[in-house]
Amino acid sequence: MLYWRSSAFILLLVLHWAAAFWALPCQAPERKCDFVCDCSDCNDEQDCGYRGKGFECDFEDAGMCGWTDQSLSPAYRWERRQRGDTLPDSGPSSDYSTGTATGWFMGVSAVRTKSFSTAVLISPEMRQSSPTCRLHLRYFLWDSGHAGLGFTPLWASIHHQDSQEATVWRPEATSFRGWREATIFLGRIPTTFQIRLYSQRSEGQKGDVAVDQLEFLDCALPLPLPGEKCPADMLQCKREGCVEQRQVCDGSDDCGDGTDEEKCEGYQLCDFDEGLCEWDLRSLSKLKWVRTSQQNISITDPLKGPGRDHSTNSASGGFLYVTVPDGGLSNDWAAFQSPLLEPTNSSHPCKMVMYTHQFGPRSGGLTVLVASRKIYPVWKRGGALGDVWVKAEVEIVTDFPFHILIMAAIRDFNYGGIAVDSIMLSPECRTSSANASRPEFPKPPKHPCTEPEKMCDFHPDCAEAEDEATCGDFSYPEGSSGWTDSSIGSQGWLLHNNSTSKEEYLYVAVAPGQQLTEAQTRTPLLGPSGPACTLSFDFALTGNSDHIGELSVRVVDSFLGMGPKLWEFSGKTGTEEEAWQHVELPVGVRKHRFQLALEARAVKLSPFAKVKVKSIRFVGCHVDYFPVSPTALSCNFEDGLCGWYQDNSDNFDWTLLNGMDHTIEIGKSLVVNLWSPSLRGLFGRFVSYPQVPGPTDYCLTFFYKLYGPNTGTLNVKLLGSNRFETLLWTRSGDHGNMWHEAQCPVPHQLTKYQLMFEAIRSGFDGRMAIDDVAFVARPCNAPRKCSFEGQRCGYNSSGNVRWLHRSGHTVTTTGPKTDHTLETELGFYMMVNTGSNILPSGGTTVLTSPLHHGTTKTECVSFWYHMGGVKPGSLTVYLKPLKGERVKIFSDDLNQGDVWRHGNRNISSALVDWQLEFEVVGAGGKDTHIAVDDIFLSAHPCEAQGSTCSLEKGMCSWSNTQNIQADKLDWVLTSQEAEEHYSPLPEDHTLGTEKGHFLFLPSSNRTAANQNAQLLSPHLPPTKGTCLQFWAYKPFSSNTLLRVWRLSEGRLTELLVVSELGGPWRRFDINITSTEEYQIVFEGIKGTSGVVALDDIKYTVGVNCAKKFTDSVTTSSKRDDAGGIAASVIVVLLLIGTLIALLIYYLRRQQRAQAMTGPSSSSSSSGGGFINEAYEAGRPVSATVNVVLVE
Repeated sequence: MLYWRSSAFILLLVLHWAAAFWALPCQAPERKCDFVCDCSDCNDEQDCGYRGKGFECDFEDAGMCGWTDQSLSPAYRWERRQRGDTLPDSGPSSDYSTGTATGWFMGVSAVRTKSFSTAVLISPEMRQSSPTCRLHLRYFLWDSGHAGLGFTPLWASIHHQDSQEATVWRPEATSFRGWREATIFLGRIPTTFQIRLYSQRSEGQKGDVAVDQLEFLDCALPLPLPGEKCPADMLQCKREGCVEQRQVCDGSDDCGDGTDEEKCEGYQLCDFDEGLCEWDLRSLSKLKWVRTSQQNISITDPLKGPGRDHSTNSASGGFLYVTVPDGGLSNDWAAFQSPLLEPTNSSHPCKMVMYTHQFGPRSGGLTVLVASRKIYPVWKRGGALGDVWVKAEVEIVTDFPFHILIMAAIRDFNYGGIAVDSIMLSPECRTSSANASRPEFPKPPKHPCTEPEKMCDFHPDCAEAEDEATCGDFSYPEGSSGWTDSSIGSQGWLLHNNSTSKEEYLYVAVAPGQQLTEAQTRTPLLGPSGPACTLSFDFALTGNSDHIGELSVRVVDSFLGMGPKLWEFSGKTGTEEEAWQHVELPVGVRKHRFQLALEARAVKLSPFAKVKVKSIRFVGCHVDYFPVSPTALSCNFEDGLCGWYQDNSDNFDWTLLNGMDHTIEIGKSLVVNLWSPSLRGLFGRFVSYPQVPGPTDYCLTFFYKLYGPNTGTLNVKLLGSNRFETLLWTRSGDHGNMWHEAQCPVPHQLTKYQLMFEAIRSGFDGRMAIDDVAFVARPCNAPRKCSFEGQRCGYNSSGNVRWLHRSGHTVTTTGPKTDHTLETELGFYMMVNTGSNILPSGGTTVLTSPLHHGTTKTECVSFWYHMGGVKPGSLTVYLKPLKGERVKIFSDDLNQGDVWRHGNRNISSALVDWQLEFEVVGAGGKDTHIAVDDIFLSAHPCEAQGSTCSLEKGMCSWSNTQNIQADKLDWVLTSQEAEEHYSPLPEDHTLGTEKGHFLFLPSSNRTAANQNAQLLSPHLPPTKGTCLQFWAYKPFSSNTLLRVWRLSEGRLTELLVVSELGGPWRRFDINITSTEEYQIVFEGIKGTSGVVALDDIKYTVGVNCAKKFTDSVTTSSKRDDAGGIAASVIVVLLLIGTLIALLIYYLRRQQRAQAMTGPSSSSSSSGGGFINEAYEAGRPVSATVNVVLVE
């Protein structure tokens, strides 16, 4: 036995050694973190600042891909963070990778120090990188606390093995509440290195500086071709990789072992580390180039200098540099030149390779000129290209001895400059001993005909429109020349211009750039632009291959930088060269000056594979141009956006959705789909064209949907001429999978104004939609629902004291701390202070509703009220017919705690117009108050005590709490027939069909597991036995939990837990006893799969489940049912009297009408089109309102 154990032990050791032996080759230290997967599972590239074959890091793993916080002080540091369950006041509203509250990112902590504090995030140690290595990432910069971002809130550097550090990325320090995109060009690093992300601030909120979704691209050195030698047109490196011939002797180590730069006899390389190599820095301009290094410029201020040289990628390497001198800018150009060179010819041209760094707003551009008998340009590169050294190639053919002049244009801005390094001259660039002749200087450019801000602003300001002639619009003779190639990679844009055929187009061609990035060409700075601005162009991607390449359009904002893609195309348009397609691309409002950029990448460039763009036009782009819409702001979205446009300064757009609308059910509506995995950011805005002030108030009516367990808020705002925002209307939380009508009064304005729909995304699971918008010149009808958010809905105050439009945020000594609608301090309600020092005992004050039109139906008026303090007074609600005495329908006079209570009564008006009056009578209390909120007129009768809520006409008296301390989700009201996104259950319980409604809580992956939703009953009186009866549905596949609670005095008492159910609908009966007033709470706790649903909810106050009466009939509020009946009788009598009077009047007028006839006067409503009252089910109807005047 011992022998066998020993043998087994030895065998185990051998196997362990063998496994270790075979694992060693791919996991050797020199192979780890070198951007190459040596192991089959890429285990050698784990936690290298990235993970696995994608070389990405999204920070979802707790190991953070090896990144660590090494901040100098605990006062300011980097942290792995989530958004959290609620919308934060600072930081991102979600991570970028997943776009949800559960995703992770790296963000800074809050800081408040006297001096600047620095947070440092450091990557693991990485091996050497290639010249094309770059880090693509998303970053977030927002000054939520309005303390200022400072000059350097975020930057990146590389830390070399020898402890030298070089700055490689400095984004613009502009505040924007959204994720932005950037690329850090790391370049060739021959030794091990680390990346450091810095943030420096003295005051700021947590998360306001953040990064996410890191992706390393093209960082590996060239690899051997599998089983093949290098092709004839490529050079084989000592490391066995292959590089293209164009990379040989170009001043850059592309092989990674120097092979491509070894056999370069006759080439003249100047890296400016030791001297000038015969380049002459003398110039006629007072602004001079200087030979320097980053160490000489600054190693403490990240904004100064290029950060590093090209040849060594370090702060100690030399380069030539020009920027605004300390004494100010006297000349805006600087030049340096080569020695005199011999003439060349087309078969042996002089080839120059150089690397340029054009960074920041001071960089106006770089030009290479030839100075022989004349001075003329042979190459140019305009503007700023970012924090990157860019390769340039210039070929010179001239019959006379010449100098190469390199000239920079410098602008007088805060930071930036232009640097040149690693100039390589080919053997054909031979030094000449001839005497140089004085060249003929070119004519200076014409002086601009207008100021720079008016150049390319889509409006001719000069006599012959010279200011718009070279802005990129092909409709101008020289418009195509306005596009400037800004490519930094191996593909670039060129202009084909055939003067004979008048054909011109932009196309993608081979370029000398080193980076493996898209070809890019840009316009000059344009705009600002108006809402109708459209980019029109034709494009073609042609060839024999199935996939020719990609083409896209971006906006580069002068304030925010590079924006997301506006449009993109991938594939091919056809085989024939003339397979053009046309695009009309909305650009919309751009508040800052901007550039348009075309980006393209061809899979393989050849004479038979082409990417081309032609016929570029800017249509309707002037900032003050607003097209005329036939229906003005009234819009059903079937034929576009009418008089509305997307706000491009927000985070996301509203989109037109087919197949879900209010107008014809299968048409279009405007939606924000929170389920979309591509949606990022907090808010999306939809803005009207500016409106001229009119003589009266206006009414904005529309239909809306707020649907889903975690939606957000829909606002309507008014934008004044000073851009000040006024909230007019708001709704939050789930309102069911159905359309609701809204009326929003728009007060009379004295200056131009705009209206705005704003979607604020607090969650990630739901949908917002609007449809059938109408804007008419008349006051709104009395709204069916008033939450007092933004406006008073036409309610007026009268009596001894005034009712106040307040929020908990403005309350000082008395009044509810939160409203009922939002259950926050920011929510509004109407309140009257009933303290004896304000409203004496017996004093009265009345809150009166606007006039409601009578109907033959019985309707239910419901409201929430709050009474606080000892002796708060009495609240009485009256129905006041337009003529006749008012009738009491509700009253209460007790302080019942710091809670909002529900009241409701039936109203039968029998076609007589009427108003509601909320009358408060003082009782001599101290620091007391009475408040009302959420007044709602339902088209259905109130539910009777003990009746079943079938959910077919809404949620009855049940409501989703909006208290974020209590829950994070909402119960969702829907039906299987209306459902488009979720798969809840086949049928409801009430009707047993797919048309029936129910409440349910889904288990979506858009929200975190274990989040809850609470459904609350009204406040119910103490009871010795009340029966709660409901039906629940929970399939076996669901791990969502259902709990039923009794809530009293802030304490929850568990009544039932439903964890396992399965099968069809099941009924539950629960006897409730309570010595205190209470509410019933249905709480759903979200799982990872399945749903839980409720239907046919019923409670019988004072009657237990055995149907025995347990309580005497006493309630805190007096149900004046007799008053409701009396109101019906009175209004019916009034109606009869009115009809008799009308009959007599009609008979008298009829006799006069027989003797005289004539046309009636009429006038149509302002802003033709349609109004919501004109809609019929199944079809849209155009209509106008005619008013007949009768004398």
